[in-house]
Amino acid sequence: MGYAEAMTATLTAPRIAAGSANAGTPVGPPPPAPDVPRPPSSPPIVVPPPPAGDPPPADPPFTDPGAPPPVADPPPAAVVLGRVHARRLREVYRSAGWPCCDAIEVDLLAAGLLERQRSAHGHETLRVSDRGIAHIASSLVVNRGALSAHEALVEQVAREMTRNGRIAWRGLSLRARLAPTEEGGKPRWCIARPDVFSIRNTSVEAYAQPVVHEVKVSRADLLGDLRKPDKRAAYLDLGGECWYVLGRDARGRPIAEPEEIPEGCGVLVQENARLVVARAATHRPVQRLPFSVWMALAKAQPVAGFDEDAQEFLGALA
Repeated sequence: MGYAEAMTATLTAPRIAAGSANAGTPVGPPPPAPDVPRPPSSPPIVVPPPPAGDPPPADPPFTDPGAPPPVADPPPAAVVLGRVHARRLREVYRSAGWPCCDAIEVDLLAAGLLERQRSAHGHETLRVSDRGIAHIASSLVVNRGALSAHEALVEQVAREMTRNGRIAWRGLSLRARLAPTEEGGKPRWCIARPDVFSIRNTSVEAYAQPVVHEVKVSRADLLGDLRKPDKRAAYLDLGGECWYVLGRDARGRPIAEPEEIPEGCGVLVQENARLVVARAATHRPVQRLPFSVWMALAKAQPVAGFDEDAQEFLGALA
């Protein structure tokens, strides 16, 4: 063994021996020196006890929502009333009370708004109950609040007819006859609903001179009406004269020109509080009104405002 190898063996032997002696000792940072002060340990966290009045802490309760509750059906006696029911109530109130025997009438009877009455001869009629009068009053309040331009113009036309000594009705449903679609065929029938229907106050049927007024305040409504020749033919069958009353648009202009209205029909144009004749209607004599028309007039209530005594006074002055 040379000198270098002997020196290497001499230096390595103590290290191997020291490693064998410390084999079971864990390896970690050296302990601090005795003269170095240790940092003070933090005090333990003390949780204060809950107040005496509070409940002990607990987890929030878990509620299973489960299935939604079923939707309950309305009770069998509940009747949902709409505008059509209020309209029927007003019609019965203005008429003689003859029953129609339809679903609307059944709803009104079930709700207690109509009452059945039987005369001494066995005829059954309808009478509006006190609850029905209250329902009519509430519906009229809503209608007055939402009075449209069309309804206002209809009212103006009806009042104008009564001032001219005529008896006027609004909202009638009249049975009219139409020409057959083919030659030699049977005539057709339809229900016409003119805005205003009026006759003269006379005792001679041939002098009644029925007149129909159709009120339009929208150009789109007017053009759609002019595309229905059967509707205009029904008006001409009911009245000796047919008039179109034209309102004004948002800019104050008439919704149509008189030339746009078919020939034979008169044209009235609204100008503020007046109705101006733009074109006269063709008069056709009507010798006799159909019996169905007289029945409809008898069941309906005419527009208030016709003064019988005033008419007699004017006749005495003449």
